[in-house]
Amino acid sequence: MRWGVLRVPSRRCQLAIQQASYLGEKVLFPERLVLQSPQAIKTQNSTEYCGVDDGLKKSSHRESKVKKKKKKQAKGMTSREVNVQGMRVTLPTSQLVGETVALQERAGEFFNPMLNVQQKLAVKRILSGECRPTPYVLFGPPGTGKTVTVIEAILQIHYTLPDSRILVCAPSNAATDLICLRLHQSNLLKPGAMVRVNAAFRPAEQIDDMVKPYCKDGDDIQKALWSRIVITTCNSAGLFYQTDTRLGHFTHVILDEAGQASEPESLIPIGLISEAHGQIILVGDPKQLGPTIKSKLALTFGLSMSLLERLTSRELYLRDEDAFGACGAYNPLLITKLTKNYRSHSALLALPSKLFYHKELEVCADASVVTSLLNWGKLPRKGFPLIFHGIKGTETREGHSPSWFNPAEAVQVMQYCCHLAKNENAAVSVTDIGVITPYRKQVEKIKFLLRSIDLADIKVGTVEEFQGQEYTVIILSTVRSQEDLTDDEKYCLGFLCNPKRFNVAITRAKALLIVIGNPHVLVKDPCFCALLEYSLMNRVYVGCDLPSELECLQKCD
Repeated sequence: MRWGVLRVPSRRCQLAIQQASYLGEKVLFPERLVLQSPQAIKTQNSTEYCGVDDGLKKSSHRESKVKKKKKKQAKGMTSREVNVQGMRVTLPTSQLVGETVALQERAGEFFNPMLNVQQKLAVKRILSGECRPTPYVLFGPPGTGKTVTVIEAILQIHYTLPDSRILVCAPSNAATDLICLRLHQSNLLKPGAMVRVNAAFRPAEQIDDMVKPYCKDGDDIQKALWSRIVITTCNSAGLFYQTDTRLGHFTHVILDEAGQASEPESLIPIGLISEAHGQIILVGDPKQLGPTIKSKLALTFGLSMSLLERLTSRELYLRDEDAFGACGAYNPLLITKLTKNYRSHSALLALPSKLFYHKELEVCADASVVTSLLNWGKLPRKGFPLIFHGIKGTETREGHSPSWFNPAEAVQVMQYCCHLAKNENAAVSVTDIGVITPYRKQVEKIKFLLRSIDLADIKVGTVEEFQGQEYTVIILSTVRSQEDLTDDEKYCLGFLCNPKRFNVAITRAKALLIVIGNPHVLVKDPCFCALLEYSLMNRVYVGCDLPSELECLQKCD
């Protein structure tokens, strides 16, 4: 019985792949963009589509309006154009009562008035849906407010397009529950409008009390389809294939944390929309962690690349500063990149911005938070909240365990946690400190040491456990310390030679980042070498002697 349960995810993925053929090239392998008539048009100003002016866009607008008018006349439809929150929306008169009125009563244009310009543009483009069924990408680097934008987009679709039925998915229960919780907290949805569908074997104690009422409505899969907003994991979306759900029942599929879902997993919810008119929104960051794939065979055949990453590597989605320089360098009809970071101090944001995001990330974080530790006593340079602590420790294993740990680094982590949490003058709360390390055995050793000094509430985990999270202080223990690497250095460095893992690890901190490791080993990885150079140039390196290739930087300093 248990073996059968374990096979269910794989079988759903296989079914999704088999049924993906009907989606066609526009969804799976888009080569060119064929514009559709806008579903709703913002009328405020010319920044609506970020200045795209290649003739195609404007002519498409004129043609789509003419076609739309003729189509309605031919069918003899009774319709009326209404203005809803600054949007010109054409709706059948039978649907003008109720939700439209509720919108008109709202004073602001957006439900969340705190959205920045890029977030508002993303919502407008999602609402317009002119690229459908070709997937639209919301590219959200760390701390740029992806979830806030997604919540606004769901609410706008729900109220502005009364015929819409939205399927919202994410690879994990945690990410899916978060969306449900945020929508609940908006207080903008009527009873019965939203449902949370869970896997049958999910323990009730894992579910937030505020989310549970929506889960009860999702126990009956057939009844769950009555709700216009259905929230579930990618895999649990496979439950709808077991019902008589008609093709195209869902008008919109929003896939959050799309970079962490394997492509077959992503195709499960996507397969439930119309291949001609359904709208797909992929939300995530292809520069952060991808799907977790344990099979070497699956890795060989490329299943470690998400649908989000594969699509954004296609020519249609590529960065083009010449054509789209005024729109963030991407075709604004297909992709919006958020660049305002609300999480980190400028000193912590500079390196990942340079390495992964074309130096485009802007510091917009709360100054009172990100500057709170600039005078901490252990900082090598006051006013610069970064420490690279060099240690020549020893990496080792226990018994038959394949996982590494480093006792010297574990002790150093404990000491830093003690200095932070037990500082009489300005102690940092244990809930504001996170410890990241790439190996399970090191997690175990650090947790043991922290329990010994009554700091067990400090979260310690692998990089995967920290994606999507943020802490005032992050301490990173890199573990590996074998200097005489063999021919395959990448193999010997293991998890460290992964730019996405590096990116996630160093972008969780708000006010202080401490990196602990052996510089003689880390210098062999391009990302960690860049971090070492950055630390030396800013005089925040402490600890053991440096490798010869970096000594010149220290002398110049």
